[in-house]
Amino acid sequence: MNSTPSTDDPKPSRLGGNAPAHLAAVTSRVSDYIQRAKASSTLKIYKTDWNHFEKWCRSSGHSSLPATPDAVALYASDISGTLKPPTISRHMAAICQEHVNRGLESPTRDIKVRLVMSGIRRQHGLARGSKRALLVDDLKRVAGNLPKEGLLAIRDRALILIGFCGGFRRSELVALDWEDVETTAQGLTITLRRSKTDQFGCGRRVGIPYTTSPNTCPVRSFQRWLEASEITKGPIFRPITKHGKVLPQRLSSHAVATTVKRRAKDVGLDATEFSGHSLRSGLATSAAMKGASERQIMNQTGHRSVTQVRRYIREGSLFRDNVVNTLDL
Repeated sequence: MNSTPSTDDPKPSRLGGNAPAHLAAVTSRVSDYIQRAKASSTLKIYKTDWNHFEKWCRSSGHSSLPATPDAVALYASDISGTLKPPTISRHMAAICQEHVNRGLESPTRDIKVRLVMSGIRRQHGLARGSKRALLVDDLKRVAGNLPKEGLLAIRDRALILIGFCGGFRRSELVALDWEDVETTAQGLTITLRRSKTDQFGCGRRVGIPYTTSPNTCPVRSFQRWLEASEITKGPIFRPITKHGKVLPQRLSSHAVATTVKRRAKDVGLDATEFSGHSLRSGLATSAAMKGASERQIMNQTGHRSVTQVRRYIREGSLFRDNVVNTLDL
């Protein structure tokens, strides 16, 4: 007699006879998704930091995987003499990531490690050495000093002005493709496909208007670069050989910083005070000095948090809203 299966009986697997192979493929996919949860640049930095920890463990006789909380606490204390607290925190994140990827409990979550990190932050502080913003007056000096002809000068002018007026990060600037830019009667509409605060590629549109002076107009400078380079698809900002040939690959983020430093030095500024971020911070600080609101600045720069924007506003308002100006001195 046939019996009716109980509703409590487990349902047969839908994977069929190839269940082990299927699960192996899914397991591989899980590992791949974990890797994709972080930006490639972040993963590279984590790899470097993890290698540093592994080397330290070998030299000190500790196991790196799995690492004990005692070993990690010793490591953090050791590198606190040469690295700043934010960098040490990044090393801790790399150690945590490596353990999680291997299905291991992260020693960085232990109370001992957390107390050591708290002590390091309290002892050494969290202030970062920030680079100088390239403000409007400096921007005008840099643009005014650039030659009108020559591929390198034409590219650098467009790079600096688009980076400044768009409030772009270095990574956003070099990621721009010809297909991402639309020219309108008002100026340029640029679509950012992905950014630091948009890891899932939702996209964001940024408007860059024409400005009064041709010498500092980002739109005219951009159009001049496209004409001179004959770029009609792919990366917008590219390397140029010493023989004046525009290469097909994308310019690196490091090259943006090098360009800003070199052009700042050309007008007598201290190149060591500037970086690629000086364009983005320059726009935000300059706008704050002119009384722009948080909303206006964030609309252009794409900041998700007001914390950093308020730092720019405070910096830009040091003298404009200074209480001393209200005194009869």
